[in-house]
Amino acid sequence: MDDRTLRTAIAAADGDDPYRALRDIRHARIELTRELDRAEAIAVRRARAAGASWQLIALALEVSKQAVHKRYGRG
Repeated sequence: MDDRTLRTAIAAADGDDPYRALRDIRHARIELTRELDRAEAIAVRRARAAGASWQLIALALEVSKQAVHKRYGRG
């Protein structure tokens, strides 16, 4: 997501059409979440490649070791 999309969504909250604002904000939230999920997956792969344990990664993400392994572990 570029900064313009985020600024547009935030500015829409003060606009005349609250329904449009809600749609714009929801769209921005979904897009941002997807980007953060991709960035997190890359960081986890890099951490594992550098020798980090699942426990250390879990601590950094503030989740359980089981949760991080379930999401990113290879069966």
